[in-house]
Amino acid sequence: MDNYIYLAHEPESLKTAVIDPAISEPVLEALKKRGWQLTHILNTHHHMDHVGGNLQLKAETGCIIVGPAADEARIPGIDISLSEGESYDLGNARATIFDIPGHTRGHMAYWFEESDALFCGDTLFSMGCGRLFEGTPEQMWNSLKKLRALPDQTRIYCAHEYTEANGRFAKTIEPLNDALATRMAEVLALRQLGKSTVPSVMGVEKETNPFLRADQPELKAAVGNPDGDAVEIFAKIRQQKDAF
Repeated sequence: MDNYIYLAHEPESLKTAVIDPAISEPVLEALKKRGWQLTHILNTHHHMDHVGGNLQLKAETGCIIVGPAADEARIPGIDISLSEGESYDLGNARATIFDIPGHTRGHMAYWFEESDALFCGDTLFSMGCGRLFEGTPEQMWNSLKKLRALPDQTRIYCAHEYTEANGRFAKTIEPLNDALATRMAEVLALRQLGKSTVPSVMGVEKETNPFLRADQPELKAAVGNPDGDAVEIFAKIRQQKDAF
C-alpha cells in the first residue's frame, strides 16, 4: 500500500485527528506509541483506501467522523458534513474547507492556515493530480486552481507516494524545465534512501507540476498548443498521463 495516513495533534486541547485512514491497525499503533487519544477522522472522499478504517476506529475510540457534504452518503460513519467556505476546528486549530471535485464528485480539502498544512486527498499530488473517475476536466482544473491560489509556503500532504512516477511523466511534458530537473534529482535521492517525498510545497509545485501549469505560456508551448484553452490543455495531459 502506498497510502499516506496522517495524524494531526493539537497540543493545547489534546484533540487528535487522523486524515483518510485506509486501515485502522497502524493508526491505533501510532496513537498508542504517542499516548494520544483519537478524537476525529477527517475524510477527503469516499474511496475505500481513504475510509476503510473509519468504522473500526470509531468503534474503538468513539471519534467524530467529518467528511464532504457532497458525498456524505458514501462516507462510512459520518457525523459532520462540510462544504466549501465552511471551517472546522480541531481544538484550537482551524481548517478551512474547499470543495475540490474531479477525482470524485464529492471531494474536499482541509487547509490549516496557521500551520501551512493542506490535506488534499487525491486531488493534488506532488507533480501530479488524481485521475478523473467521476468528474470532468473543467471541474478538476477549477479545483486545482483553487488550491494553487494558496500561499507558496503551503505544505501539501497528499495521500499517495506517486512523486517519482509523476515526475518522470512531467519531464516528458517539459523536458527543459530547470525547476523540474532540480526537483526530480531531490526526489530520486530521497527514494534511493527509502524516504518520503511528501509533503511537497506549493511554490515548488507551481513551477514543476504540469497539471497546475496548464494555463502557463511555457507549458502551452511545450505541448505545441500556445493558444489553447487551459481546460483543453489540462485534459490532454491528463489523458497522456493515464496512458503513461
